[in-house]
Amino acid sequence: MRTRIAVLVSGGGTNLQALMDAQARGEIPSGEIVLVVSNNPNAYALERAKRAGIDTAVCTRPDMERKILSALSEHGIEMVILAGFMAILSKDFVSRYPDRIINIHPSLIPSFCGEGFYGLRVHRAALDYGVKVTGATVHYVNEIPDGGRIICQKAVDIQDGDTPEALQRRVMEQAEWLLLPRAAEIVANRIRLEKIS
Repeated sequence: MRTRIAVLVSGGGTNLQALMDAQARGEIPSGEIVLVVSNNPNAYALERAKRAGIDTAVCTRPDMERKILSALSEHGIEMVILAGFMAILSKDFVSRYPDRIINIHPSLIPSFCGEGFYGLRVHRAALDYGVKVTGATVHYVNEIPDGGRIICQKAVDIQDGDTPEALQRRVMEQAEWLLLPRAAEIVANRIRLEKIS
């Protein structure tokens, strides 16, 4: 009985693609991505999901959270992965899936995280500060942006001459695309075991 997973996205869907590729390779045996939800009707991630035969839903404001919860309910979703989802979920939303929502953040939390730190802003801040190592973190989602317990992290070295764009790409390739499927399996397996115990 595999854990039913929804992935929430807002943009191109590179982390979604990493998850789908990992699933195709059998690296998420405890879970199955059955729904992709976007708050952006033009997100390329929706096209990626459709090509993979995964159901999609577009949930925009107003009442975005109510629409998302309805889509999750319709698909019997047990676990949610935020993969480049550019909206902060309310305490009420998060409380409906305790320890069942995870997020990927492109830094080593607690550095360069929290409200306002997303996308290239994170990498620009790391370079401006002069740190020598950055990376990515997968964490549980609570009502505090990037404030939930850490599941796993991976470090990535900063190189001389790095631009925010170059660093972003390397963090994705060397950390995000490896960590997110690994964390998805950890949490999906825990949920699966809870169901059968």
